[in-house]
Parts: sequence; C-alpha cells; structure tokens
Amino acid sequence: MEKIGEVEIKVTGKLGNQELNPNNYDIKHIISMLYNVEDLLYTQNKKDRPIITYEIKDGSVRHIFKTSIQAIIGFSAILSQISESDSIEFLELKSARAIENMQKLAREKDYTFQIKTSLVSDYQLKINRDSTFFRNEKIWVEAEFYFYGTLKDAGGKSKVNIHIDTSDYGYIAIETGEEFLGNRKENILYKDYGIRAVGLQNLLTGEIDTTSLKLVELIDYDPSYNEKYLKSLIQKSSNNWKDFSSEDWQIGIRGGYEA
Repeated sequence: MEKIGEVEIKVTGKLGNQELNPNNYDIKHIISMLYNVEDLLYTQNKKDRPIITYEIKDGSVRHIFKTSIQAIIGFSAILSQISESDSIEFLELKSARAIENMQKLAREKDYTFQIKTSLVSDYQLKINRDSTFFRNEKIWVEAEFYFYGTLKDAGGKSKVNIHIDTSDYGYIAIETGEEFLGNRKENILYKDYGIRAVGLQNLLTGEIDTTSLKLVELIDYDPSYNEKYLKSLIQKSSNNWKDFSSEDWQIGIRGGYEA
C-alpha cells in the first residue's frame, strides 16, 4: 500500500467582525485552493497523478490535503527553498502562479496563509500582506512558437480559444478571437495542424506561459512521412552543395589545428 503524507494550509483572518472559519469561508476561495495545491504538488502529467483527498477543518480555516508521500517530500523541499531564497522565481510556472494566487488574496483580504507538511510539521511557510511572493515580470518576454498536434476543441464565451493536443506540450489552449472561428467554413476539429502563436517565455528557464498564447496562423500539417517529397528537396539542394568540401570546412573550423 502506498504511503500517504499530508499538507496543511491554515488561513487566518476576518470576515467583517468575525474570525474566519469553515462556515464563512467563501466557496470560490476553496475552489481556488484546490487548483493551487494540485499545481504545487503535481505540475506535470496530472492525468496519471496519485489521488489527492481533501478535508476542511476548524481552527480558523484549515485545508488538509493527503496524497503520495513522495509528492509531500518534494513539496517540503520546495517550501524550504522558497523560505531560504525568499523568492518563487525558481519554481515552474504553475507552482509560482499558485503561490502568487495566495499572496494576492493575502493582500486583498488581509489573510495569512501558513503552509506545512506532515514531513516537517514544525516548519511553516507564511504568506501574509507583508510578504512579496511575486514573479519578476521583467524576465518574461514575448516570443513566437510553433506547436503541432490534433485540434480537439474550439470556442468559448468570454475568451475564444482553440485547444490542441500536442506530444511535446500536452493539451494547450490558444486564444483566437471570435472572428477567426466565425470565418471558418470548413470543420477544423479532430484534424492535425501546425499552430504559429505568440506568448510569454521565461528568459532564464525558457519555460512557456501557456496561458498567454495567442494565435498568429493556423498551418495545414501532414505528419506522415513522404519519401517522394523528401527526395525532391534533397535533389533541389544538391546543386548548392556540389562544390562543397567537408575536409576544407573542418580545417576552417579547427583553424588549421590537427588533433
């Protein structure tokens, strides 16, 4: 049987003149917490992650999450590193955003979040209105990307997206606008496409903020191997390389040095 560990996130503060408790803690904050903890514990491959169970308890508001002890060990190390560096810049995007969400709520509502695990129960990471757990916006720059996969969904009410299932990045949403989908005459669902998009990328890690992606171009894409087409490209380029000497090129690169 898999060993289980525990994460506790205690929220203290007031709603008007009343101390926070499970009976006056708004459900939207609970929903947000559920998403935040999943992103903190399992940033990748959520489809195959172990079960996370949840319980809310008195003592202000105590969120109790139980899951694989391996995930708890990793999360304990993350808490320690955040505290030691007083920064979330080293975190993957989803984890950093989860901490930021708690930091924003702490400032908006004057709440305090105290996070600890069953692995090191006497240690707590504290997030309150005076802490500064935000990402540095200057290290995120706009860049252009290409994605390839099967277009699985399209539409939306407030934010119109297409959703593409890729082998490299998983299932991602790309904002298109109503005009793009409204002008499409053919059915684009369940077909393979290339997507040219712009979005934010971390200068330090190269990580892509998949929530920022916007469509530039939808590209017809045939992933099947076409030997005839490949041979035609080789034939076209062969004339450009007919006078090329690989030995002379290597000597030029080495600067005349012989190993």
